[in-house]
Amino acid sequence: MGTVSLSQAQGPTPETGATLFPGGAYISYNSIFTTRRLAAGSGAGLPITARPTFMHEIPLTFAWGFRRDFQLTVVVPIVNTRFEASAADRTNRPGGTGLGDVLVLLKYRFLRLDSERGTTQASFTFGPKLPVGRTSLRDASGARLPAGLQPGSGSTDLFFSLSATYTGLFLLKRLVADESITYLWRRQGSQQTQLGSTFESRFWLPYRPYQTRSVDKEWFIGPALTWLHDGQDRQAGIPQAGSGSDVLLLGATTYVGVRRGLVVWIGADFPVAQTAGTSHTQIRHRFSLGITQQFRLHQ
Repeated sequence: MGTVSLSQAQGPTPETGATLFPGGAYISYNSIFTTRRLAAGSGAGLPITARPTFMHEIPLTFAWGFRRDFQLTVVVPIVNTRFEASAADRTNRPGGTGLGDVLVLLKYRFLRLDSERGTTQASFTFGPKLPVGRTSLRDASGARLPAGLQPGSGSTDLFFSLSATYTGLFLLKRLVADESITYLWRRQGSQQTQLGSTFESRFWLPYRPYQTRSVDKEWFIGPALTWLHDGQDRQAGIPQAGSGSDVLLLGATTYVGVRRGLVVWIGADFPVAQTAGTSHTQIRHRFSLGITQQFRLHQ
């Protein structure tokens, strides 16, 4: 995943601190749309640090709770990127679709505390990002697109995440505080390019206005605050001016349990503050929608 945001604008389950029960599993489809602004004074051409002005990511996720407090997760993304080099020329939009890099992650829940108020859970996730994604997209002239516009990165990277869920905030049993911090440490990949490492912190404050006694149907909704930091790109070890950015996003996400084990969700994030990048780096908005089906893999 050369350009994928790894927190994925909220993910397959509403509570990130939890792991699946032993023998439990789920498959998930997520669809994430991200648009970026043309930088002020941008001209024609593809800067080496370019990011897609439009990107559609489809992370396909499989997760399995193979024992208590341990979960294996595999994420296989399909990525479509487009780059609008000039606002005056909307016919020239180089990009394409391809398989992104695959994540193989191990999640360990190291804390669970139950009380009358609710449950507190915390977990740590880590694993490699494998360089199986496509890195061969070309423009109309046959020139290879910059690494930031490719679905894959060509590098074997490491992913880390710390997640915590606190149920019963302010002694309200249906109010939840959920925090996830993710970091992707990148190495040099295709075209001698090392894309900037990514840090993301996402805080979600959902309220559960509806839940059946059997918990087969429920509804979460609440605001989310996200800080996303992209490090500087390097080309042959040399830092590239115009790369790297910070953005603060404000949004909301809602999850609906349609029936036992089946959850759908939708979310949106909009920037409230960000650095003024020089190479098409500013985010305009990010939308996410998805569906998760849980099932029992074994007893």
